[in-house]
Amino acid sequence: MLSIIKWDIYEISSKAPITGIMLRGRIRKLCLENKRNVLVENTEDVEKRVRFAVPTGESISTISEYLVKIIPDVKVEKIKKSVPNPVLSKLKLNLEERYEL
Repeated sequence: MLSIIKWDIYEISSKAPITGIMLRGRIRKLCLENKRNVLVENTEDVEKRVRFAVPTGESISTISEYLVKIIPDVKVEKIKKSVPNPVLSKLKLNLEERYEL
């Protein structure tokens, strides 16, 4: 039986602009080259931030080290853990009790 992947969600912020610089694509390519699973989206509920998610418990050191190289004042913060099928752009969309089938 298949199980749902759970994801840890991280938020990237900086004083420098991080949207409009192909950051999502760069993170995606980095993870493809390192054979890593990743989800990446711009935020809609907070201005000028990017979120990414990796399967729960996986290290983000490769991603963090890369981000520090290209954005010196970058801040990466874990904001949620073990979220199944996450939506990264708006965190409130991950609240299962909001929806009925």
